[in-house]
Amino acid sequence: MYEDASQVATDAVGSIRTIASFCAEKRVVTTYNKKCEALRKQGIQSGIVGGLGFGFSFLVLYFTFALCFYVGAQFVRQGKTTFADVFRVILALFFATFGVSNASALASNATKAKVSAISVFSILDRKSKNDTSSDEGMMLENVTGDIEFSNVSFKYPSRPDVQIFSDFTLHIPSRKTIALVGESGSGKSTIISLLERFYDPDSGSISVDGVEIKSLRISWLRDQMGLVGQEPVLFNDTIRANITNGKHGEVTEEEVTGVAKAANAHEFISSLPQGYDTLVGEKGVQLSGGQKQRVAIVRAIIKDPKILLLDEATSALDAESERIVQDALDRVMVSRTTIVVAHRLSTIKGADAIAVLKEGKIAEKGNHEALVRIKDGVYASLAIQ
Repeated sequence: MYEDASQVATDAVGSIRTIASFCAEKRVVTTYNKKCEALRKQGIQSGIVGGLGFGFSFLVLYFTFALCFYVGAQFVRQGKTTFADVFRVILALFFATFGVSNASALASNATKAKVSAISVFSILDRKSKNDTSSDEGMMLENVTGDIEFSNVSFKYPSRPDVQIFSDFTLHIPSRKTIALVGESGSGKSTIISLLERFYDPDSGSISVDGVEIKSLRISWLRDQMGLVGQEPVLFNDTIRANITNGKHGEVTEEEVTGVAKAANAHEFISSLPQGYDTLVGEKGVQLSGGQKQRVAIVRAIIKDPKILLLDEATSALDAESERIVQDALDRVMVSRTTIVVAHRLSTIKGADAIAVLKEGKIAEKGNHEALVRIKDGVYASLAIQ
């Protein structure tokens, strides 16, 4: 019942600096009060009903006492029973009535508990369409990273009225780097989500090395991919622990330092007071944006993925941090199929191919030099911007 109001309060506490900068404290309080208004009225009504019910239960209890004493007194006066027997009956009725009154007082709580239990168990019993714990599906002996999107149509389940892809087709050769560019909402990040099987397409097929990914084991498929996002999520643990989270099983110190050197991260990690044992803090607050990105790159590369997915990995960085992170990416992209989602030309100029998306379709495709020469082309207009 209080979910919407709690969400307002949670957002306000988490974004307190933003709210304070706009002097929006009163507005947030007003919004919270509006969310609670209907609940407050309902709470008053529930309180009145509960109070009346609670009072009535005690009325029944004391009325029962009075009736028992009166009837018992009459029986004793008429010689039909003894004083001791009357009190035995009264005590029996007292405990029985006390139990009934307590049960009636807890009836409303029992109803709430029942509704909550149904909600919890419905979530626990729900079967995921893409279950990572399932052992079903095949595994390929060798993966080269040849990717094919064939006539893919897709809508997000939360937005069934918005068509993201309609008959979308794209081929990504193995060990090549392809960049995806386009306006916001054109479907660039959706390609990565579909490839990772966070979602399944409504129709069409997506294949890796000629095998449709639906027939592959999900956990194995994701082990073949390394994902670096725009806002990397680091856990409140050491740098070493965050890096080793990217690989199953034991990871040696040589592996960690070797991959860190390749990702241009070893130098800054070694310069920290505790080195690889440095705590990054909640969501990595102890590290700068460029440092967090390099740790995320190391985490993605530690398992030696055949397919590297970069979802605007440098868009939130300043020029100097972007140069360092891009240099790290250039090192680790070698001999891997790489999909780059980006807006900046410095990130995509060196790609083997650039696919320009517009309204969920491929508007143009080619390398940087060929696309900028297309007069009034979509890529040329983006390049000018």
